[in-house]
Amino acid sequence: MKFTKMQGAGNDYVYVYGFGKDERGIGDLVRKVSDRHRGIGSDGMILIDPSDKADFRMRMFNADGSKSAMCGNGIRCVGKYVYDKGYTTRTEIDIETEAGIRHLTLFPVNGKVKCVKVDMGVPILEARNIPVDYEGEKVVDLPFPLGEREFRITCVSMGNPHAILFVEDVETIDLEGIGSRMECHPFFPERTNIGFVQIVSPADLKMRVWERGTGETMACGTGACASLVAAVLNKKVRPHALVHLKGGDLEVEWYPDGHVYMTGEAETVFEGEWGCI
Repeated sequence: MKFTKMQGAGNDYVYVYGFGKDERGIGDLVRKVSDRHRGIGSDGMILIDPSDKADFRMRMFNADGSKSAMCGNGIRCVGKYVYDKGYTTRTEIDIETEAGIRHLTLFPVNGKVKCVKVDMGVPILEARNIPVDYEGEKVVDLPFPLGEREFRITCVSMGNPHAILFVEDVETIDLEGIGSRMECHPFFPERTNIGFVQIVSPADLKMRVWERGTGETMACGTGACASLVAAVLNKKVRPHALVHLKGGDLEVEWYPDGHVYMTGEAETVFEGEWGCI
């Protein structure tokens, strides 16, 4: 199996083209490939194939083998992959995902894509569609008891569920302790990603993320988008801001038409071939 390891803002995945539709045994394969001690090492695996609905199709798997509908950093790397390898010569392409079709604008330099802008779609705010176990219409600044502490959460889906917590300092929080417990809380029937967000200025957010099925990662594209949306809903920032993550910065803008756009770099790390001995 030939693969390419790529990263966007430090969010690294193993990419395979032409895997096909058969997903038997994919969970075990993803867990082995993602292992940072015995495998290639990654936050998960992304499969790229031709699509009969768009230009290409991507399927994304977390490091634990579970499937996710969307990955913001991952889809930027998909755009770079198909352009750099000559599967397309166009700089405006559509990618089919489990969360719907996403439009990408590619920015090549000397024949290689360096930066990608993604139309991430309209954020899902209805509680039942995120989904969360809540009878109200939206979850905005909702008190959320967890053990002996109470947090306030805002929930958004960008094709996958996110719970956003605003904190004074993202560097001092117990990210693993809170994240691991909140991810699997019954309030989130499909588990959730947790974003810890610090407001730096009306145009700057600082974020750390606990990703569903993976743990803390260097970045999360859908999480960055969800963080901006949540911050705007709570009247903390403007609808156009820079999100600072451990792995780099992402520019996120919530347009008046309801769509969220994310712009960031994409990079190839190395290529190789995976096989059983």
